Parts: sequence; structure tokens; C-alpha cells
Amino acid sequence: MVQSSSHFIAVCSDSIGETAEAVVLATMRQFELPNTEIKRYMNVRDEEELTQMMEEVARRGGFVAYTLVQPELRELIKEEAVRLNVRAVDVMGPMMQAMADTFNNDPKEKPGLLHRLDDTYFRRVEAIDFAVQYDDGKDVSAIQRADIILLGVSRISKTPLSMFLAHKGFKTVNFPLVPELTAPAQLWEALPGKIFGLTIKPEDLLKIRSERLKVMGLPHNVQYATLERIQEEIDYAMKLFAELGCPVIDVTDKAIEETAGLITKEL
Repeated sequence: MVQSSSHFIAVCSDSIGETAEAVVLATMRQFELPNTEIKRYMNVRDEEELTQMMEEVARRGGFVAYTLVQPELRELIKEEAVRLNVRAVDVMGPMMQAMADTFNNDPKEKPGLLHRLDDTYFRRVEAIDFAVQYDDGKDVSAIQRADIILLGVSRISKTPLSMFLAHKGFKTVNFPLVPELTAPAQLWEALPGKIFGLTIKPEDLLKIRSERLKVMGLPHNVQYATLERIQEEIDYAMKLFAELGCPVIDVTDKAIEETAGLITKEL
């Protein structure tokens, strides 16, 4: 039996709603809110559709986060929020107003500009294809073409981090570090500032690897998931990072977005 949601959040947009949903998800990490449903209302362009959405939010006792660039829809959702006693959070409006007031310029008020097919879009698609094709050290030749090179031991979230950075338009390649295998010689030929070493507290990595083995139905007491082996691998990785002279980021208790932010700040 599926447990029904006890918390309801509507995401409303005259585009695809990705921006507002990202803000909602980031905020939710600060709270313990089990059984929360986020429902996305995309391409909202007429008043009737918006009113129906607000009435559903009122019935379900939730709130709405919205990114609407058309002034008439922004005004309507504010009116409906008052009428139905529903909290509505304008994710984009204050930022647009700040830019208009500060720089004496008017917004285009055209939905979907974030996702138009421009050079940025195609660069992001190319970066995603690159990250998928060269994931987990499949081809060392990718080192010379990558914008970012991630190094770290197994199960340290190299792949999710690579994909996140790719969505930001960075061609990212990652390589697993194992004491018994020699690191690619091409690493020493990479341009300075491209390589980033990832590390983690051994105890945290032990939990991650043990859970991975459990999911795969494998014995929990294999060498791969022992504290001694993990410490050996991390020591090896740290020694290699020192040799390469690359920045080292401790990903313990860090969200992918936070680690990615630290990396892009260094570029």
C-alpha cells in the first residue's frame, strides 16, 4: 500500500518549472518532511488553468512556488493566493524587479528563455554526452579534452558529480583510483587547474560501500568494504593528489551541488 503524501507543494511555471523546483528541493534539505509531494504545473499560460491549480493547492493544504514572467499571470496568482488563503512564493519576480530597478532596464517577459536552443544549450548537451562516454576512466585520451578531471576511490560519487557538472556545461571525466593500478600518465600532462581530488572520511565510505553490497546481495565482509582497505585506498589517493599538486575536496556530508560549487569556483 502506497502511503499518501501529507505535505503538498505545487511548482507553477509558464515554462517547464525546473528553476522553481530546484529551489524547492534545495530548501527541503533543511527540513524533515516525510511524505512530501511536489507537483509540477508546466507551461501555464491561461487564467483558468492557474485558478484550477490554486484551488487544488488550497484543497490539499499546501503552498505554491512559481516562476511566471507574464505580469498578468503574476498578478492573478497573487490575487488567488489572497482569495484562497494559500501561500505563494514568487521565485523569479523579486530578482527581475531588482535588475529592472538597478539597471534601469525592462525584462523581456518571454517564458522559457532559460531553455532556448542557444550555444549554451548545445554546449551542455555536448558535455553530458562526453561525461557519459568517458565515465569511470573508460578512455584516458579524454583527459586532454576535458574541462574537469575528477579523481577518487570507488563509491565517492564521482559519476553523479560528473553528470551534475556536465549539466552546467563542463566536459568532465572521472577516474577511479586503486592502489594496485598505475594512474594514467596523461594526468601529469593535463593543464594546471583541471584536476580535482576527492576524499571522504573512511567511516562514511564504509557505510556507503556496505550498503552497496547489501543492495547487490553480496557478502558484507569482503575486503572492499573493510575499514583497513578503505584507509589504504584513501592514503594512496592522497599521496597521488600531492604528487599532482591538485586541489583536494572532502565530500563528507556535502551535497553534489556543494562540491560542484567548490570546483567551479576554482576554475
